[in-house]
Amino acid sequence: MPKFIFSFILLLSCFSSFAQEKKSIEAVRISTPPKIDGVLDDEIWKSIPAANDFNMWQPGNEGEISNEYQTEVKIAYDNTAVYIAAYMFDPNPDDILSQFSQRDEVFVQADLFYIALNTYNDGINETRFYVTSAGTIGDSKCSQNNEDFNYNVVFNCKISKDTKGWYAEFKIPYNALRFPEVETQDWSVNFYRLLKTKNETHTWNFIDKEVGNPKLYNGLITGVKDIDPPIRLTFYPFAQGLVSTFDGETSTDFKAGLDLKYGISDSFTLDLTLIPDFGQAAFDEVRLNLGPFEQTFGENRPFFTEGVELFNKGDIFFSRRVGGSPTGDVGELDESEIITDYPSNVNILNAIKVSGRTKKGLGIGVFNAITQKTYAAIENTETGEHRKVLIEPLTNYNVFVLDQEFNDNSSVSLINTNVTREGSHFRNGNVTAGVFSIADKENTLRTSGRAILSNINEGDGIKTGFQSELDIFRIKGNFRYRIGHDFANTTLDINDLGLNFRNNFNNFVVGASYEIFEPTKTFDKYRIDFTIRHRRLYKPSVQTSNFYNLNAFFITSKRLAFGGGLNGSSERDDYFEPRVEGSFVTYSPNIGTHIWVSTDYRKKFAIDLNVGYRGYFDDPQVNYSFGFEPRYRFSEHFLVIWDTNGFLSKNNNGYVSNNDTQIFFGQRNIKNLENSLTASYNFDPYKAIDLRFRNFWGTADYSNNKFFTLNEDGSLTDTNYDTSENDPNTNFNIWNIDLSFRWRFAPGSEATLLYRNQIFNQDELSSIDYGESLENLFKQPAQHIVSLRITYFLDYNNINNVFNKNS
Repeated sequence: MPKFIFSFILLLSCFSSFAQEKKSIEAVRISTPPKIDGVLDDEIWKSIPAANDFNMWQPGNEGEISNEYQTEVKIAYDNTAVYIAAYMFDPNPDDILSQFSQRDEVFVQADLFYIALNTYNDGINETRFYVTSAGTIGDSKCSQNNEDFNYNVVFNCKISKDTKGWYAEFKIPYNALRFPEVETQDWSVNFYRLLKTKNETHTWNFIDKEVGNPKLYNGLITGVKDIDPPIRLTFYPFAQGLVSTFDGETSTDFKAGLDLKYGISDSFTLDLTLIPDFGQAAFDEVRLNLGPFEQTFGENRPFFTEGVELFNKGDIFFSRRVGGSPTGDVGELDESEIITDYPSNVNILNAIKVSGRTKKGLGIGVFNAITQKTYAAIENTETGEHRKVLIEPLTNYNVFVLDQEFNDNSSVSLINTNVTREGSHFRNGNVTAGVFSIADKENTLRTSGRAILSNINEGDGIKTGFQSELDIFRIKGNFRYRIGHDFANTTLDINDLGLNFRNNFNNFVVGASYEIFEPTKTFDKYRIDFTIRHRRLYKPSVQTSNFYNLNAFFITSKRLAFGGGLNGSSERDDYFEPRVEGSFVTYSPNIGTHIWVSTDYRKKFAIDLNVGYRGYFDDPQVNYSFGFEPRYRFSEHFLVIWDTNGFLSKNNNGYVSNNDTQIFFGQRNIKNLENSLTASYNFDPYKAIDLRFRNFWGTADYSNNKFFTLNEDGSLTDTNYDTSENDPNTNFNIWNIDLSFRWRFAPGSEATLLYRNQIFNQDELSSIDYGESLENLFKQPAQHIVSLRITYFLDYNNINNVFNKNS
């Protein structure tokens, strides 16, 4: 370990910043702001110098941009906001694709202009502001290796069109930005213009596709100084009413709450949510889970998705833990007792985030959330007595982050998560991670890694775990490679506020790739990569498997994409499927392949197809998969996408159950079929009707009655297994429909009317077909929910101005 630290410090001292040519654009201070209507006829725009002379970026750097497709950009500012005017000239304005969509849905079949603004000029952090040729706006927050479209701020942008092209006019308030408190600002920017019909992307400052990442190539903004921004204080009060019916019973609910953003300084912001409600968050895509690990879902709750890029450093923060399932249990019940209510989630009382970055590039973040006590209800069926059992105490969740960025391409971070539960009978957890990502001055090599220390207290002392990762990448040129090592001891556990499925590993990886950055006559791009992984246990030090993976991706100049892959594994010892520590099951060597094709989305009709196959050498298991996703754009307002995915695994050996002396496996046929429909009718960029449907059917069929006991050497021996007491045959079917009307009636303000329908069934009828399973599903009680949520954006300065006028 000391050698590693010494090498790391030496690496830091040797690297300097990335040097490249930067254009500059002057931002002009104004006294009278323009009218934000997309019509660039305000007097101020006539006298402000323009940034022009854009460069080719996609599909390649080579080639000249025709004078007919030039782009010009102008910047102005005052003490309230930054104003940007963009002129996108086009000789064929009637041919500009302009598909309507809603906020942040900007990568659709429409031309696109966006601003990549870096208020720290550090080559790493950017806030991006988007607008399409149909008027849809979006924003995102970019960090070192991530672009987060869940980041949402309030800004205004309008477009217009005429015979010369299309135009965009932005007002970006200072409460949407974070910047150092200095007299003269050191900002950088790049402007991007995507022309869908021509299949080209132009940028103001040149970006070398072969070296580094685009954020390193921003030009400079000069002239921004003596900013005296107003107080950054905004409120998002909301109210939501809900009516739900299920199995003949109707319930109603009304909730109101508040989200608040406060600029502690020009660089740091506090986000607060009081009495949060996430009833309209998208439904989780639940599947039949036959594996040894918990089924997890992505985060859909706005407070936990917006502006969290700093807290995601180190990958030890999994926000679904906050307000997730209770961690306790009801204990032993008397024979006459039953559980009448067991909440599936814990209510959140409040949550706050404080985050920002100093002028020296030090990012600081603090997250804290409190969840309330949660009880299960128990009833004695003989006496009629009722009692409550605490299954989750009052709990505090905390995350603290320090992230130092330097040299325009590197960072070092320290992250700590802590979960404290009230009382001595519940588990507490604390995890600390050190993370680094460092590139050399030429952006040829990048070294990254992390070290994680976990401490768990379950009332019987502290259990400490450790994990480390180290990777070296070549990141420049057509040929690139990777070398890496991952390690975890047997006691690593970050699952109180993080997510890890496995510990006790000592793995190695090497990989190489070749890709082109300039288009050929046939291909705009292609990439071929090959990876080998060697996996071992840490204790005992034994090999578990070797994996290899070959993938290829091609996209033609006609926007037809296709590719495939070949992958396989040596004999594999699985220490997780048996569900008993120290036991493993051996699976035979296998090889698999897949191919896919995706047609041009610019056309009204497009389709995605994929098929896959995997065979095993020493046993009869075989897997098949397919995907079919047609889409049709009826007009610039109406898009429909259907998606069908299927999976079949024959003669799959999997865990069934265990007792004190034996672990039982069974041979099963697994079928999965998933159908989904997404339909969206957009009246304009502010109003839309959306339909989202999903049906998932899965079965695990043991009807061939082949069961086994697991031996100490990982092999399986035939046995008899009584399915009458624990029948593993499973038929799983779930149905979800969301139908909503969204209306963004003012900047930052939105009303959503949602109808939700849910049906679920699980039984042991694994041999029935899909149609019969649907018939049984529709015999189950359905839940119907209708809810209306209204969120209104209030800026303190606007409220203050109203009171001042009335005084």
